[in-house]
Amino acid sequence: MNVTAQRRNVGRGGGKAIRVGKTKARNGATNGTNGSNGVNGGHAAPQNGGATVAKEKPPDKIQESYESDSSDQVSSSDEEERWKDSKTTNDVPSEYWHIQKLVKYMKAGNQTATIVALCCLKDHDLTTQMNQRAIQDCGGLEVLVNLLESNDMKCRLGALSVLSEISSNLDIRRAIVDLGGIPLLVQILSEPGRDLKIMAAETIGNVAKVRLARKLVRKCNGIPRLVDLLDVNMNCLRSQRDQLSEDEREMLDMARAGARALWSLSESRHNKELMCKSGIVPLMGRLLKSVHIDVVVPTMGTIQQCASQANYQLAITTEGMIFDIVSHLTSDNLDLKRQCSSAIFKCASDKTASDMVRESGGLEPLVGIARDKTVRDNKQLLAAATGAIWKCAASEANVKKLDQLKAVQVLVQLLNDENEDVLTNVVGAISECVKYQNNREILRTCGGIPLLVNLLNMTHAPLLENIARTLKECASDPESMTLMEELDAIRLIWSLLKNSNPKVQAYAAWALCPCIENAKDSGELVRSFVGALELVVGLLKSRDNFVLSAVCAAIATIARDRENLSVLSDHKVIRMLADLVYTTDDLLREHLAAAIASCAPYSTNTQELGRLKTVTPIVGYMVSNNPRVHRTTAMALQKLSEDPQNCITMHQSGVVPFLLETVGSKDRELQEASAGCLQNIRKLALRAEELELCGE
Repeated sequence: MNVTAQRRNVGRGGGKAIRVGKTKARNGATNGTNGSNGVNGGHAAPQNGGATVAKEKPPDKIQESYESDSSDQVSSSDEEERWKDSKTTNDVPSEYWHIQKLVKYMKAGNQTATIVALCCLKDHDLTTQMNQRAIQDCGGLEVLVNLLESNDMKCRLGALSVLSEISSNLDIRRAIVDLGGIPLLVQILSEPGRDLKIMAAETIGNVAKVRLARKLVRKCNGIPRLVDLLDVNMNCLRSQRDQLSEDEREMLDMARAGARALWSLSESRHNKELMCKSGIVPLMGRLLKSVHIDVVVPTMGTIQQCASQANYQLAITTEGMIFDIVSHLTSDNLDLKRQCSSAIFKCASDKTASDMVRESGGLEPLVGIARDKTVRDNKQLLAAATGAIWKCAASEANVKKLDQLKAVQVLVQLLNDENEDVLTNVVGAISECVKYQNNREILRTCGGIPLLVNLLNMTHAPLLENIARTLKECASDPESMTLMEELDAIRLIWSLLKNSNPKVQAYAAWALCPCIENAKDSGELVRSFVGALELVVGLLKSRDNFVLSAVCAAIATIARDRENLSVLSDHKVIRMLADLVYTTDDLLREHLAAAIASCAPYSTNTQELGRLKTVTPIVGYMVSNNPRVHRTTAMALQKLSEDPQNCITMHQSGVVPFLLETVGSKDRELQEASAGCLQNIRKLALRAEELELCGE
């Protein structure tokens, strides 16, 4: 609708006039001759006397201003196509034209006619696409938005009741935002009428699925007002609805509508931060104790959205919400179970939270969801539950409980699922469980290893990470390793090094270490892969320290075979390792030193490492507080000290005090390496003394 600065008054009586129209007001032109039903003849509409309809943006500008969920976009597109089809075939029902007539009465009639028209509109099914289009096509949205500024309570309530229903449509959400509806809706949240607040919050809950709307609600200070709606006494929450007074029922409805609006708004990171500052956490903790599912579901939805942030995770744990979240896992409401599982998934990375899940009996219903074949088609619920199991399985005590529930057997059955998120979480949970030998045996006997190896052909990066982690643990079991060799798993893991995702590369390299170490003829196996060693050395050019650490660990294992070390040396591995020695990352230091210790003994590599000035930086690793860094550093220094010039450099770099300290360590390998390095330095010193005596 092309809205001009001059708008006709379509309401009259005691209330504020409502301005809407698309023709310019003319001096003396009337829509009625008396003052109560007249036009703002020739004068611009007053600034504060009624609703002002926003000018429409060009279509391309509107498109740039909005973002929404992909699911909304898809459904809107489908609905639009159906609408076009119905228009072209002239298959427009009489209801469509009837709704348009009602909108015209709203435009041209007085207040009584407007209220009657709104009541008649409510008699239609406003959730259907056709009826929503009927309102939109004849400019009804502009009228409804303008009615939000009316002085008449019934007009405003009627307009809100219609908007709360039709705003389920994506196009209408965008139009409401474009017409300036958000500030008006937020303003209503501060007014005393509870029914108005409820309808306004419900409408915001729909419209806030548009990204721009979420931002506008925050800018208009709507979030603190919505948070205030959640402040309900425990009697309302604990008593059934029929036991409540009318006043208490209204309070409960306000909390439900406010929670639903905040659920939509919580998709924004900035909104989450403001919600936390507004004191939402304790209020959500109280609402979780409600017996009213329609209140608990949006509250739980908001909690699981906010649980992605560390401050909320801590608050959820300290407020004791985990116990209430677990209690709702046994609900018959599948959406509520999904939200609870998702919240646990996000929070259980913290050991305290995961222990609370176990102590409150949360592992049983989570495994029950994974076992329940009736929910196999509900992929979101299944993914959330298996994700929660995964994060909880990081605790040894939780794994013992999961063993009692036969969780590994249940998870193996889900390895045939086609959903990538479900598979990722299932394999992640298995990767935590198989850190213990009994579960590695269970995985093998249940036929899980062939299923995992087959999944290596997938392309979903998080899934590939978890498969590599799982097979890394399985490789330490001799029988599982034999089976993996028969299934050609090592070649498939090696091929993951070509993946563009750094985490996949890193976890594949970590997995190769025990695979190569425990394979029957590891040296020959590695050489049988064409271009394998060149690929590994090439990854030393990565800029990701986690990848570099994993690759260095793999090189340290591969280089134990002399023929493989020869090939690595031909590919300039020494020079590339030398380029990394100035790192301050302890994980990289640990495995880089191990790789140098493995590669140094071949040919002139020791002298080459000295010539490339790697000795002094490696000596510097001894100041680390990590004992694992001390061990591999001492091993590298022992190998490097085989060259006299390197011994001199070490002595000048002040290595002796560190070695004298580590030689007394309880770590046998560290003891031997430190003693060996000191021995080489001492031998060189004695030889120098002998030469001096001979010279005299």
